Amino acid sequence: MSLGRSFTKLWLSQGVSNLADGLLLAAAPLLAVTITRDPLLVSGMTVAQFLPWLIFALPGGALADHFDRRLIMVWGNALRAVGFALLALMLMAHMRSILALYLAVFLSGAADTLVNNAALTVPPRLVGRKDLERANGRLVATQSTISNFIGPPMGAALFAISAVMVVFSTAGLFALAALALITLPQMLPTASDTSSGTHSPGDVVRSIREGWSYFWNHRLLRRVAFISGSINLFSAATEGLLVLLATGSLGVSKSWYGIFIAVPAVGAVLGSLIAAKVVPAIGGGPVTWLAALVPAVSYVVLGLSGNVIFCEIVMFLAATATAMNQIVVSTVRQASVPDELLGRVTAGYRLIVLGAVPIGALLGGVLGRVMGPADAFVVCGVGLALAALVFASKVTTRALREAEQGVQPTTAQEIYT
Repeated sequence: MSLGRSFTKLWLSQGVSNLADGLLLAAAPLLAVTITRDPLLVSGMTVAQFLPWLIFALPGGALADHFDRRLIMVWGNALRAVGFALLALMLMAHMRSILALYLAVFLSGAADTLVNNAALTVPPRLVGRKDLERANGRLVATQSTISNFIGPPMGAALFAISAVMVVFSTAGLFALAALALITLPQMLPTASDTSSGTHSPGDVVRSIREGWSYFWNHRLLRRVAFISGSINLFSAATEGLLVLLATGSLGVSKSWYGIFIAVPAVGAVLGSLIAAKVVPAIGGGPVTWLAALVPAVSYVVLGLSGNVIFCEIVMFLAATATAMNQIVVSTVRQASVPDELLGRVTAGYRLIVLGAVPIGALLGGVLGRVMGPADAFVVCGVGLALAALVFASKVTTRALREAEQGVQPTTAQEIYT
């Protein structure tokens, strides 16, 4: 069933940018390991990509609540296109440098803070409340399919032909994503945010503080953010090491690396498609548990097992669990936060969730250098299991459902029971 023409345009743009992300998911680490095999320097690419979330997340959220969200997404994708076009030109000039790669992914990450903060606030404008889970499920399924399943094999194949080709292709896709959004209707701020035609620096700071305060005092959203942040912390710690583990002890060739990281994406697609039935059946609380514990088990298996097939199976299951949780989190946030605050609250949430990524990447790089990739995976698995015991056990299905209905938890008992 269609969710409307405007949502379809958003869906198309996100799908095209997801393909660009998918190409990079395989090509960027492969480019990095052709420059260096140092685990810390390879992990530094992830640090550069997600460091902007620590710097620009909150201002990006304020922009999403005060300016046309459509234009924010258009210009953000255009900035990403320019960044990777410049990197491609540098590669053509044989200026292959890890610093140039860091710069390109940092610029892309900075634009990503704008695009994603705005994009995550758009579905409630385009579809009704009853269709939010279906809309979010469609976006997550598309992201999982294209970013993690279709894009990586294409990126690895193009990289085998030419690094310049894959980077230029990425730039072109981001440009197409920007064009697809131009025909969306304007998405101006709500009336409460347009009372003044201009915004002084003091107004912007107060606006950011207002959004952060709402997020931080919403105990359920804060708790869910710490769960997701823990998942991302250890995911980032292992992500930079995965290419070293796969092309090293697991014996995966560079030409097959795209397939290796694409197979688990089928699990993410499955999770996003079955979430609409599984989440109501077992509840959002158990889904949150699974999203932390299943990846923890997968990291331990990756560190201890030398069997590629076994590793693919546990990565598949981990992707399924995390995709379902992603839909739970997006839906509860969009349903429980007023539209005029949604951009800033989303930014506060993602400051914790994605701000954990560069910290995790540094942690993974240090662990990989000190003890090797395999042992680092085991340590990360144990760490995520402990984080699940601390955070995931304290979010229940009841609390999630009440938040979606607009009930703001005010006591610890309301969250923990």
